[in-house]
Amino acid sequence: MKQLEIFKALSNKTRLEILQWLKDPAVSFPEQIHAGFEVGVCVGEIQRKSGLTQSTVSEYLSILQRAGLVSSTRVGQWTYYKRNEETFIELSKIIESDI
Repeated sequence: MKQLEIFKALSNKTRLEILQWLKDPAVSFPEQIHAGFEVGVCVGEIQRKSGLTQSTVSEYLSILQRAGLVSSTRVGQWTYYKRNEETFIELSKIIESDI
């Protein structure tokens, strides 16, 4: 686990919000409920909710993905993101034991 990279990724308010939204996507992204959330949330929905440009949201998601906090799935021309809960479990263990 890349601890420093994870903590850097978590040091931005919007990236934290994105992770919170992805924790309960049905509540945070009701517009996508018809398509389901099995593969995650479409970047367009995240961008719309954040109010940021697509390039900024893509950069933030890329940072979160490099840190292992989210995973992506490509479906046609769209990319979907969801939380990597295994990383959050490991991070919790590190915080409890090492910090």
